[in-house]
Amino acid sequence: MDLVILLGNSTFIVLTLLDAHLHTPTHFFLGNLSFLDIWYTSSFIPSVLIHFLSEKKTVSFTICVVQMSVSYTMGPTECVLLAVMAYDRYVAICNPLRYPIIMGKALCIQMAVLFWGLGFLNSLAETVPAIRLPFCGKNVINHFVCEILAFVKLACTDISLNEIIIMLSNVIFLFSPLLLISISYIFILSTILRVNSAEGRKQAFSTCSAHPTVVIVFYGTILFMYMKPKSKDAAFDKLIALFYGIVTSMLNPVIYSLRNTEDMEL
Repeated sequence: MDLVILLGNSTFIVLTLLDAHLHTPTHFFLGNLSFLDIWYTSSFIPSVLIHFLSEKKTVSFTICVVQMSVSYTMGPTECVLLAVMAYDRYVAICNPLRYPIIMGKALCIQMAVLFWGLGFLNSLAETVPAIRLPFCGKNVINHFVCEILAFVKLACTDISLNEIIIMLSNVIFLFSPLLLISISYIFILSTILRVNSAEGRKQAFSTCSAHPTVVIVFYGTILFMYMKPKSKDAAFDKLIALFYGIVTSMLNPVIYSLRNTEDMEL
C-alpha cells in the first residue's frame, strides 16, 4: 500500500508537470493533493513498518512530535483543499465561459498559500500546547502512530484546554469546508439540472464526478471515526484510523486517473 501511494502520487505529479495539457487549475490542485498524501503517509508509515520487524517498539519524543506536526498540518490542509477544489468545479460548471479568467494563475497560487498556511497554523495551535505538557510514568501510546489525543492522555496534569483546542480545530477544519463543499454542489446540481440535453447533463456530471467521490471517501471515514459511539474495541478504532490515513491516500490518484481516462474517451 505504501508503494502504491508513493508511485501513484509521484507519477501523477510528474505527469502534470511534464504534460502541457495538464497545466490547468484542476490539475494544479490535484498535484497539491498528491504531494500532501505523500508527505502525510511518509511521516508515519516507515516507523510503523520498522515496528512490525522490531521487538522493542519505541519512538523518540522528537519523531513523535514530527508525526503529530505533519499529521495536523496535512489533515486540515486537505479539508480546505477539497473545499477549494469544489469551488473550482463550481466555476467550471456554473461559469464555464469565465472559468479561465476567474481561475487564473494568481488566484490558484493564493488559494494554495491559504490552505497550506491554515494547515500549518492549525498544527502549531494543537502541537505546541501538547508538547508543553508534563509527562510522567510509563509513556505508552495506545495507537500505531503519535495521535494527539493518545499523546496528551499521557500527561500527568489537566488536559481540558488541549481537548477544547482539538475540538475547536475539528469543528473549524472539518465542518466549515464540508459546508462550503455542500453549498458548491447545490449550485452545481441546480445548474446541471437546467441543461436541456441529456448528453450535456451527462458531460457535466462526468466533469465533476471524481471530486465528490474523493470527498465521500475522505469525509465519510473521518465523520465515522469522530461521530460514532465510543467503542470499547481499541483495535477497531485503530483500523478506522488506518483506513483514513492510508487507504484514502492510496485511492485518490486511482480515482482521478480513472476520471482522466473517461475524459479522453468522451
